[in-house]
Amino acid sequence: MSQRLVLASASPRRLALLAQIGISPQAVVPAEIDEVPHVGELPRFTAERLAVAKADAVAAGVTGSYILAADTVVAVGRRQLSKPADVDEARSFLDMLSGRRHRVLGGISVIAPDGRRADRLITTIVRFRHLPAAEIAAYLATDEWRGKAGGYAIQGGAGAFVPSINGSYTNVVGLDLAAAAAMLRGLGWLNGK
Repeated sequence: MSQRLVLASASPRRLALLAQIGISPQAVVPAEIDEVPHVGELPRFTAERLAVAKADAVAAGVTGSYILAADTVVAVGRRQLSKPADVDEARSFLDMLSGRRHRVLGGISVIAPDGRRADRLITTIVRFRHLPAAEIAAYLATDEWRGKAGGYAIQGGAGAFVPSINGSYTNVVGLDLAAAAAMLRGLGWLNGK
């Protein structure tokens, strides 16, 4: 069986995370799917559905490879905080997260070359301390919020907002490494060997 690995994601964070544990996909093929949550869809189902849809979309055009796909959803209760469209939406997200806990839901989907698959949902609870308006404004000025679910990057300046997490740190960055590596191994992938 082929040991070729394709990452179904355009996220540079996911690629960098994989490199931390010595995994270098042979190809990066971003999935072209609609990532808009369905009306009334719970955040956990969005994360799961999008990860599966990304894996399926890439697997349809790539043969003989392991496919690894992921999606990250930031949720406050039933509300999903996607990638902010502009600075005003990013500010409203950070205002909402200030002084409270939220969930980061990471959907992971792996498809083996023979069609077997593994799908998982990882949940991490993140607590933000109270964020004064001036601190939010300073963070927004860095533009680090762009392209980030929930409008923040825990691995960057927003790390100072987080006094505690319960669960996987790498899930908050974009991919639970322990789960992804275990899923790949479980389907027979041997890190390119």
